[in-house]
Amino acid sequence: MPTTETTAPAAGTLVFRLGYDGAAYAGFAEQRGQTTVAGELRRALETFLRREIELTCAGRTDAGVHALSQYVSVPAVDEEELAITQRRWLRAMDALLPRDIAVSAVYHASPGFSARFDAQARTYIYRMADRPARPVLTRPHVWWLRQPLDDAAMAEGAAHLVGEHDFKSFCKVASAIGKPTCRNVMEVGLTREVEMGEEVLALRITGNAFLHSMVRTIVGTLVEVGMHRREPDWVAEVLAACDRQAAGPTAPADGLVFSYVRYPEGSLTLAP
Repeated sequence: MPTTETTAPAAGTLVFRLGYDGAAYAGFAEQRGQTTVAGELRRALETFLRREIELTCAGRTDAGVHALSQYVSVPAVDEEELAITQRRWLRAMDALLPRDIAVSAVYHASPGFSARFDAQARTYIYRMADRPARPVLTRPHVWWLRQPLDDAAMAEGAAHLVGEHDFKSFCKVASAIGKPTCRNVMEVGLTREVEMGEEVLALRITGNAFLHSMVRTIVGTLVEVGMHRREPDWVAEVLAACDRQAAGPTAPADGLVFSYVRYPEGSLTLAP
């Protein structure tokens, strides 16, 4: 669904930090005939502000992918909108949004601020359960692999991804046609964590931006290494191939969470 331009000049920018369980949605971006996070958010904001809005997100998540810190910017048309308090925003969004989408904070930014183009880095976390016992409380948000992974080997393979590279091998083929596929991965790390009493293996990756299905394909590739089907140096070969067929499978969406966005210091101010 195309965005609608506002006619009044922006008085500033409203920026919303939201989280969502992506299981029930066909991704973040609006799609005709599909239930999406952006569609639900648009309806809530337009109902509350009583006008059409133009919204921009920090990163479009795929169907089934979750978020804890997605950011969305909306131009404010007057000072009255900027005067709306944090408490009022949170109460209104709690009433208007489905239970699996929640606004956790509202900020102000200068006119022209973009949640997408002003972002300096984005972080995703992918969680796996690598054990024979079925996960229970974490089950909706992990990839259950049923066997132990060699996380040291995976970390060795992941080290090849750090830096500025062409990640064409790690993105959906159709999305790469005629588009640049170079990205800067700043950090990749694996940790063992306990969540709700269950151990998970969490892969955390930070980059300036990500291609369509890039994180999930990286996870699928590293799992091949973790299962000792491939050697860690194979990851470097996959990267150099610039061919999606050279990489491992795309990991399921339900293990992925969009967890953090970094913006220039001082660019966001918490609403009163």
